[in-house]
Amino acid sequence: MGTAFAQDAGPSTTEVKFIIDNLWILISAALVFIMHLGFASVEAGMCQRKNTVNIMFKNVWIVCIGAVGYMLWGFNAMYPGDFGGVFATGSPIAAGFSGEAATANLTSEYADYTYWSDFIFQAMFAATAATIVSGAVAERVKLGSFMIYAAILVTFLYPVSGSWHWGGGWLAEKGFGDFAGSSLVHAFGGFAALAAVIILGPRAGKYTKSGIKPILPSNLPLANIGVFLLFLGWFGFNGGSVLSADAATVSLVFVTTAMSGFAGGIGAILMSWIITKKPDLSMALNGMLAGLVSITAGADVIPPYYALLAGFLGGIIVVLSVGFFDKIKIDDPVGAISVHGVVGIWGTLAVGIFGGGDFGVQLIGTLSISAFAFISSFILFFIIKLIMGVRVEEQEEHEGLDVAEHGVPAYNDSAN
Repeated sequence: MGTAFAQDAGPSTTEVKFIIDNLWILISAALVFIMHLGFASVEAGMCQRKNTVNIMFKNVWIVCIGAVGYMLWGFNAMYPGDFGGVFATGSPIAAGFSGEAATANLTSEYADYTYWSDFIFQAMFAATAATIVSGAVAERVKLGSFMIYAAILVTFLYPVSGSWHWGGGWLAEKGFGDFAGSSLVHAFGGFAALAAVIILGPRAGKYTKSGIKPILPSNLPLANIGVFLLFLGWFGFNGGSVLSADAATVSLVFVTTAMSGFAGGIGAILMSWIITKKPDLSMALNGMLAGLVSITAGADVIPPYYALLAGFLGGIIVVLSVGFFDKIKIDDPVGAISVHGVVGIWGTLAVGIFGGGDFGVQLIGTLSISAFAFISSFILFFIIKLIMGVRVEEQEEHEGLDVAEHGVPAYNDSAN
């Protein structure tokens, strides 16, 4: 039986693919945003109760200033890099598109996603580097000083080394591989944190003549929730880095990401149990994060069983690294330097070992990014120290930064 009118052919296969790819990038951006809640929860749970408001406030500031700074400067500094692929100047993102510019930026002529989706996905990444530092300097850093430091770090410094690879700079030209940022995000944040912690010094009473005095976490259930939120967000962090909804690659990345994270938890549990003779929840949680960092550079090229091995080794490495930094009196309340910095290097090298990358190029790349992060962070934090100081007074540290910096405790214990 014929029809009396022509049927609407509907969207083409290309249009449908573009819509799905673009939607996946936006969903991934939302998942990466959730990671900031995870970071805030981990930091608050691993630190003392009296500093909870301060930690939460810093995380609110970081994601806000990180996204805005990336909008006003960082995105266009990172994509693409210029000045010989070493350093790029930034500028504000476009205010809008019309006519031919709209076609070029909001359709598949731009990529498998729109300009706007590209920006918001990358903006969610940008703030992560400063969030890593937040946990390492917790419980003794001046709020105003940290706010200035974080704003400069994420707006002006993070895009520099990011452009070296993701912006088509000198590391990209060498064939360096860092799929979702084991070095460009995690090692950058970890070694920026190391520089800040060296200048800041340890928390009062942590290292004594008689040895290391443990400063116990205030809320391990909250830390546990935070790590699981981070794990959830990592599916967007790595899965979105496919930059399309390609079924084969996204599903592989989900598997390698998950398996490496789980194996990292097992590796850390076993190693910490051997060392301390007790099952340590905080080490198990950091082991899961270490496993996730271990696979972030090679989630698309490392086969699943090698992802298990990479994550397992990452879990062992993080336990040994945390112990090492404690021995040399580098006080990191949440283990961020080890989880993100040290294991970030390992994850990048794993691409050369398990993923078919050039090991020498991977080594050069990760050491260059880590060195840039450490040196630039050290200079920035030291300048801020000279101008306005970076550490709170001893009495303020003793009473807690919630009251000293914010004038209000996190928890109202009043019976009324």
